Amino acid sequence: MAGTSGIRERMEVIGADGVHIGTVEAVENGRIKLTKQDSGEGSHRGHNHYIPTALVAETEGNKVRLSANADVAVTFEEEGKPS
Repeated sequence: MAGTSGIRERMEVIGADGVHIGTVEAVENGRIKLTKQDSGEGSHRGHNHYIPTALVAETEGNKVRLSANADVAVTFEEEGKPS
């Protein structure tokens, strides 16, 4: 796992394949909190989602690259409660 100290608000989170997963809102309790605008549709709309920081491969510029492709990484997402 890469260090998470370089992860900042508004960084783009991408899979190892370069596909957009979300945008960082914060890092909380070992997870990257994604902005609600990246929450999807239907019952997922308006909820924050979280990606475990254990999936972070590296940070470079304004991007957080994960060690898994996007289609796999999203299966690790956890959903937060709507506020």
